Amino acid sequence: MNISKNKRNHLPYEGITEEDLRDPEFRREYERLKPKFEMIESLIEARLIHNFTQEDLAEFIDSKQPVISRLESGKSNPTVGFLRKVADALNADLRIEFIPRQTASH
Repeated sequence: MNISKNKRNHLPYEGITEEDLRDPEFRREYERLKPKFEMIESLIEARLIHNFTQEDLAEFIDSKQPVISRLESGKSNPTVGFLRKVADALNADLRIEFIPRQTASH
């Protein structure tokens, strides 16, 4: 694995390579975290489209900038209600789905 963890024991999403994904253990963990990565990417993209800073978004939903920072860095586990507030602030719909896996796990 080429990736080194940063000081807070997090792997940088943008630094993941095909070589990293060839490692079966790494790949399993990556797939497990992929929905979180995708949510974060979608959130940041929507925030930037609206030209909101983290502080702007926080103020809009009656929160604080560090809360948005933790959300965007993957260091929090937000509730569906909180994500709905964020989606409303960004004039977006929140969609959470259960998608059947390709292979049966049981």
